[in-house]
Amino acid sequence: MSWQGYPELQVLNIKLEELLNRYRNLLNENEELKKKNEALSFMLQERENRIKELETEYERIKLTGALRGDAENAQEARKKITELVREIDKCVALLNR
Repeated sequence: MSWQGYPELQVLNIKLEELLNRYRNLLNENEELKKKNEALSFMLQERENRIKELETEYERIKLTGALRGDAENAQEARKKITELVREIDKCVALLNR
């Protein structure tokens, strides 16, 4: 179809093509961002898991230091042991019901 006789249609066609190109570009960008988001979410989960592992290891090290007689961590270790004993008591009480 010839647009030469209809300059308004010619302008609209050009604008439509521009919009379609922008739309396609945005779709591609959206897909890339989704993939990047997924990768970053996975990395974040891995880091959170690693932090939990390190926190557990740190608590173990503190407890070990306290049990060896490290005065700095002795009180903290006693607190932790008391908390653990209370938790065990609660569990035993629930099991006895």
